[in-house]
Amino acid sequence: MKRSAFAVAALAAGLSAGTANADVILNFTSQTWNGFQFTDVSSIPGLVGTLTAVSVNATLENSVNDTWADDLTIYVDPAPLTTGGLLQSGGFSNLGAAERYLWANGGSPLPGTIVNDSYTLLAPIVFAGNASDPIVWVGNGYGGSGTSGTWTGTVTLVGVNFVPTPGAAALLGLGGLIAARRRRA
Repeated sequence: MKRSAFAVAALAAGLSAGTANADVILNFTSQTWNGFQFTDVSSIPGLVGTLTAVSVNATLENSVNDTWADDLTIYVDPAPLTTGGLLQSGGFSNLGAAERYLWANGGSPLPGTIVNDSYTLLAPIVFAGNASDPIVWVGNGYGGSGTSGTWTGTVTLVGVNFVPTPGAAALLGLGGLIAARRRRA
């Protein structure tokens, strides 16, 4: 699926020493992924911050060939997408990530099954907002033949934010200058 299938909202949790501390919430509606199909949700515009936790709150709408609700997967891996990544949350098939977590619920292929869980990373992942950062992928972590699942819900990436666009960064900088000037007056 194309990245445009997601509606992405970054919710700022606060500002500290000039650095945004935020969570990225990925919203999706009737999003279908075939077995082992993933969408890059982080490389453009990129992420900054430290990924400390992930969560999911989604409903399986349709399942083909035994995809379960808990097969909805967050996978962090340097590009290109391969096995042996840094983090796998969800998914029946083991992709060999250094840190792997299975969602505590959602173990059914029946439409209407909910997967709602969170996981705090044992090894937080740092994103500097550059091309060498790992990629966050979201998709179907069950690789059975002819499988697919359709979900509606959210995935949350805790502790990271999207790299601000140059225009937004300029406005933030200008706002800081105006605020500093007012204090002196």
